[in-house]
Amino acid sequence: MNLRKIRTEKGMSVPALVAASGVPRRTIQDLESGNDGRMSTMIKLADALGVTLDELCRDKAEDE
Repeated sequence: MNLRKIRTEKGMSVPALVAASGVPRRTIQDLESGNDGRMSTMIKLADALGVTLDELCRDKAEDE
């Protein structure tokens, strides 16, 4: 999961992502810690960050 990397690259704080996505802070923290999330949550986060689900969820190692 690339959530923390993408969020910080875009200069977005966790509270800003909460506001933009409607996803609870604790859920974002859990996802950034490596826990799996629901597809509906991932869609909200990808939309709020302006990235695809693939960019958000796929590890670079899987691309090679």
